[in-house]
Amino acid sequence: MKRIFVPTQSSGDWQRLLGKPKIHWKKGRSAMSAAACWEAAEPNLPADIRAALESANDPALAGLELLVAIPEWEVALPGGGTASQTDVMAITRNAQGLVILGVEAKVDETFGPTLKEKKAQASKGQLDRIAFLERELGRDEPFPGRVRYQLLHRTVSALLTARAFHAPVAVMLVHSFCPKSRWRADFSAFCDALKCQPLSTDLFETPRMDSTRLILGWCCGRVENLTAEWPSFL
Repeated sequence: MKRIFVPTQSSGDWQRLLGKPKIHWKKGRSAMSAAACWEAAEPNLPADIRAALESANDPALAGLELLVAIPEWEVALPGGGTASQTDVMAITRNAQGLVILGVEAKVDETFGPTLKEKKAQASKGQLDRIAFLERELGRDEPFPGRVRYQLLHRTVSALLTARAFHAPVAVMLVHSFCPKSRWRADFSAFCDALKCQPLSTDLFETPRMDSTRLILGWCCGRVENLTAEWPSFL
């Protein structure tokens, strides 16, 4: 991934950055809904995300100013040539300092394979990557097999990005536009496996051995973003 970025002119500029732009760029799906949400909120954080963060009543998460939001942010991970591609990586700040916010947008798309399923067909490199992710998340033993692999690498991506920017706080936030909050149980299972402590109904902090705070969150997005429709530019 190049590290030179050009500002968007509309939601449609997000399409070319997608892993499968012709397949994923559809009305009512997460990519288009997230693009519409962020473009409408610019130059601020989306109001629903801001409210979710401030529900913790934590000074580190209060009144965050959006410095930059980068769609489809890639983070290289060991054990393979494919980077982890976060839907939106936002660099934010307040008087307490920087907060890196990695956002995974969902409608009814799943979090993909469980660790048990992933390991069953994994190469040595993929197994090395899983072990790396588990170490970064402070595990001295493997995660339960029911935990979704995507949640591991999206969370570690936010953590590694926070370190790169010397940010004291990293947040991995699931931004769900699904009215029924599908797959919330998978998110909760991940939080439970990490022995998270609740900060609010939707925010949970992981126990850490280093100086970077790591917070996991679930945000119910505004359903009107599901009706946004932008043409394909490909």
